[in-house]
Parts: sequence; structure tokens; C-alpha cells
Amino acid sequence: MRQAISGLDFAPILPWWLLVALAVLAILALAPAVWRRARGVAWRALSFAVLLLALANPRLVEETRETRPDIALLVQDRSDSARIGGRGAQMDAARAALEAAAARFPDLELRSVDLPEGGRQGTRLFTAIDRALADIPRARLAGVIALTDGQAHDVPGQLGFAAPLHVVLPGRPGEVDRRIRVIEAPGYGIVGRTVELRVAVEDLGAEQPQGGAVRLTLRRDGAAPRVESVPLGREHRITLPIERGGPSVVELTAEERPGEVSTLNNRAVVTINGVRDRLRVLLVSGEPHSGERTWRRLLKADPNVDLVHFTILRPPEKDDLTPLNELALIAFPVRELFQVKLREFDLIVFDRFSNRGILPPMYLRNIADYVRGGGALLLSVGPEFTGATSLASTPLGSILPARPLTGRGALAEGAFRPRVTDQGARHPVTQGLTGANAGAAPPNWGHWYRHLRAEPTSGLSVMDTPDGDPLLQLDRVGEGRVALLLSDQIWLWSRGHDGGGPQAELLRRAAHWLMREPELEEEDLVARIEGGMLTVTRRSVEAGPPPEITVTAPDGTVTRGRPMAAGGTGGQTVLEQAATMPGVWQASDGRRQAFAAAAAANPLEIADLRAEASRVQPLAEANGGGSHWLGRGDRPLVPELRRVAAGRDASGASWIGLRRNQDHLVTGIAALPLLPPWLALPLVLGLALVAWRREGR
Repeated sequence: MRQAISGLDFAPILPWWLLVALAVLAILALAPAVWRRARGVAWRALSFAVLLLALANPRLVEETRETRPDIALLVQDRSDSARIGGRGAQMDAARAALEAAAARFPDLELRSVDLPEGGRQGTRLFTAIDRALADIPRARLAGVIALTDGQAHDVPGQLGFAAPLHVVLPGRPGEVDRRIRVIEAPGYGIVGRTVELRVAVEDLGAEQPQGGAVRLTLRRDGAAPRVESVPLGREHRITLPIERGGPSVVELTAEERPGEVSTLNNRAVVTINGVRDRLRVLLVSGEPHSGERTWRRLLKADPNVDLVHFTILRPPEKDDLTPLNELALIAFPVRELFQVKLREFDLIVFDRFSNRGILPPMYLRNIADYVRGGGALLLSVGPEFTGATSLASTPLGSILPARPLTGRGALAEGAFRPRVTDQGARHPVTQGLTGANAGAAPPNWGHWYRHLRAEPTSGLSVMDTPDGDPLLQLDRVGEGRVALLLSDQIWLWSRGHDGGGPQAELLRRAAHWLMREPELEEEDLVARIEGGMLTVTRRSVEAGPPPEITVTAPDGTVTRGRPMAAGGTGGQTVLEQAATMPGVWQASDGRRQAFAAAAAANPLEIADLRAEASRVQPLAEANGGGSHWLGRGDRPLVPELRRVAAGRDASGASWIGLRRNQDHLVTGIAALPLLPPWLALPLVLGLALVAWRREGR
């Protein structure tokens, strides 16, 4: 909009200080005449005044101005907490009303920006305002309007602009919100022990009643819920036993409070990884042989293993008449190991052990019961497994996954390369071993030269010979596990014979599978959430297409999908889908279930879900603005939009003011001298002549 502004201006011919000096001289010159009351003094003073005015060069100036409209900024909070209930729709309606009201002012431009969800940093309201103000001249800024729930997490000490700030909030003041606050939650726990969670249930915006209590429901890995009564507003400790290795998902839910804003933060999810303490392994070597050190070195190399090792150097039937006081040996503590402390061991390894009366049938039966009850047993056998002293002929034979053949063909000798079976290619113990056979390609690891022929009775053959004889048999017995290695030649790989082989890796995997390490479960379903994506991994040694995976979201929504085979991983398939909703996600393949915890994408945002003005109102009032509520009706109570002059109040009970800056751009200037030289000179001379004539009479 263009307008013309006229005014008086001076463009002095001489500097102002010199004009002031001339004026002083004129006064001094007039002083004697005034003292004597001489005639013509007035005309003389008038001539001096006209001369000084001419030297000041007065002009009539007319400016042509182009008025620039003021700019107001409207920021709408679109974070998660600002969309709870009807807040989003209410603020959308208020925004439309404010934009329509601003359009009625011809000298006002309203710029609207959205504040997106800020991730784990909370709501960055003032960061968004500063970013939007970067291209707005401060001289044209009329004010800032923030449509927000007040949950800002970047509140500065003072604002970086001088215009009024108005905060418009959905709903009404006085909202109440119940939340669970996890004070301390351990990320790890030792299997067989307990961990402690420290939590508090609080009612924000309401007084915490003395002696008040609330029901807290605890559910772990989809098991039956456990309900506790916890004090309201005070810390509560929860003790949880760690029963297995791997992650356990614990969900805590506080009962809903009537009238609270949302139940989104009534739930908290904690993931606790169960880890085993130092593993206790009992290694019993039946006789010294070349592969004995292989087992000892393997188990001693693991700092997490406490190894107890006994070697039977002299069986009971051998007696070389050496006096007992000259034997530097200790008696084999049979009763202490296999009856008193048997269940303290996580794994028992028999390395070429033959039954020569050292272990009575009662103790062997104890070992079988120990395995059925959840223990682990590994047998590495040689020629002794085929004779009358074979452990297969004892009560221990009832849990072994294979029985040795009898006769002269039971012991096979000759060079061969062990092979991974089709089931072994899908089993985590032998899957992906370096040098293993793949498809029709033969293995490229070293030869073995002896193995025991046996008939599998249960379990899985994960390794065999080129003739199809089993070499490594794995089985689950009751709650426990058994592994049978039908050759004593694996030590050749550790010596690098014929190129060697992955001896340490194979035995380590077998031992950890026996001790039920979660990463080595051959039939398992695992779920994890990272970066907002749910990944469900299914492992199975069964051939054929995998079944559909059913995924249940925290709100009960059910989706189904068929997992895809993971490249180069045999029996492993993977299903991926978005998982942005916080809470416990459940996956099932029809036989097994897996759980994964999705933390809130913005924990600061859901810590307090009330619409609250206390954080931003002091800043708004410091800049001349204020806070306004939209109410809870169907139609929001949008405050009236007004224009106010600079320095006037910019906020009222039902209105908000945007400052009128009157910023302009001068497009043209026209100047008209009021005393041009051609007029000033005769006027001064004429007045001087009149003064001279009056004084001469």
C-alpha cells in the first residue's frame, strides 16, 4: 500500500554549530540597540532572523512510502502428546479460525509452521520458533502464536525476540494424569537369582492421598499376570526371579484413574537379560590319550567356566603293587561328585570313559536322573564304547541317543572327512562351520581315521561319515540334553593335521547348546525391536515352508505374515514389520511365542500427558503475551485476534493482540525550498533597508 507523507525539513547551507554562532553574534549586535530603545531594532532583528532562516534552508518534503505488512508466526505442535484424545482436531480447528481472522487484516501476513514429533529429544517448541523466525525481519514481527499442549522440553531462560508470545492450549486447566515411573531397572540378571525393580505410580495434577494405593499388574513373557497393591506416589520395590537365560520382557500396568487424560503412560516395559554366572563343568577322562588336552584347553580358555577335571590313571582292577604312600594321587571323590554335588554342575563330560566299576550303577542312575531333570551330558567315545565296559550297557544307556553296534565291525578305521548332514546344516551347532560341505561340494577340512558305528535311537544326527554312519548325535531327554560324539579323532583338527578344522568352534557350540544358551536353540522364535522395526526370527531344523507368524500389537491388533528365508542361514527365517506403538509385542508361529518390548519413541513426551501452561506461561507474560485455553466443547473457544499499537497491552481474557509495527519502505522524496536564494536575498536586503530608514529618522 502506497501513501504520501508531507513534512517540514531543514537542509542547512552552513553547519548547525556555525548557524548557532551567527545567532549569538546577532543577539550581541542587537543588545545595545535594545538597551537604548533605538528605533528600528525590531526590523533589524527581523532581518537577522530571515538571514539565519535562509541559511538553515527550510524545505517542504513529501515522502512516498510503501507500507510493508507485519508478519505473525503460528506454530502448531504435532507431537504425540498433542494428538491425544481430541487435542489434534481441536487445535486444527483453532488454527483454521486464527488463519481466517488474520486474513481480514490487510496489513498482516500470518505464516504457519508445524512442529513434528521430536523423537527421544522431547518437544522442541522454541527451537522450531527460532528456526521459523530466521527469515522474518524483526522490524516486521507482530507476534508469535503457539498452538501446543505446553509440554515443551527446550524452554530457554528468555526469548530471542521482543514481540508478544501467545500460547493457546487445548482443553481446560486442571487435568490429571496417572503414570508409572521406572526409577531403576537392571538390564541384566544372573540365572537362578533375583533382581529388583524400583518403580513409582504417581498422579500428576492431583494431591497424593495419605495411605492411597493402586493395583499394579505385572506380566512377564505372556505368563499369568501378577497383581500387587502399591502405594500411590511412593517408591515400590518388586522382586523378580531370573529363571532362564536370554531376554525376558516385563510389562507393568497401573489401573486407570477415572478422568485421567490418557492411559498411555500407565504402562511401562522393562527388558531383563538373563545371564549365567560362572558355569561349572565336570570333565572325567577315562584314560590318558592324545585328545585329552583338547577338552581341557577348550574349557579352560573360557573365563566363564569353572572346570573340575579328573583323569582315571589307574583303574581299580590294575594293581602294580606300588605302595599307597608313594602314589601322588588323590582318591576319586565318587560320592561327593555324583551324589552330593551332582546338580551343582551345568555340564558333565565323559571323555573315553569306560565302566570298570569306578561308578556303581547307583551313581550312573543319578547322572541319568540329573539329565532328565535339566542337566547336560556330553560323551566323547572311542574303542571302549563297543566292549563290555561301554557306558551304553549301564543305566546311563537309557538316555543316550545311539547304541553301538557289536561285533568286529563296530570299530571302523580308515581315513574319511566328517560331513554335516542336511539337518546339521540347519542346526545352530553345526550351521555355517568353516570348511563344511555345501550341497554336492565335499568338505575341505582334515581327515579323521577312526569312528564307532552306532544305531541312532533318538535325537538328530548333525554330522556323519561319507557312509552315513552318525558322528555327532544331539538329543533332548526330559528337561535336559545329551550329545554323543562317536569318534575320538577330533583332536587332529586342533593339531592342524591335513589342514585342521573348526574343532574349537564345534565343541564350544556343542557345549553351549547343552547348557541351553539362547543363541544356539535349534527350535526357537526370537523377537526384537530396533529403530521402530519388529524383527521376528524363527529357527527350525524341520524342512519345508515355514508357518505364518502371528503378530499381536500392544493394543491387540493382530497381523499375519510368512517369514522369508535369511540368506545363508539354513533353517532360519525372518519376518519384519513396523512397530512404532510402545508396549509388548507378541509373535507366535503356532507352537512357540516370543515377546519384544517397544519403548516409547519419545519418553520425555509421555512422562506428563497433561495440557499444562506452567512451563511456557512465564516467557509469554515476559513478552507481553499470555496463555489461552480452547475449552472442552465441540467448538473450540478461539481467542479474538486484534491489532495493537507498540507499547500497548497485547493480551486480554478473550483476545490476543498482534503488534502494529508500521514498517515501511521509502520509494520517493520531493523537496520544495521555502526560502530559495532568489527570494531570501531581496527579502533580507529589504528588511535591512527598512531598519536603516527607521533608525535614521
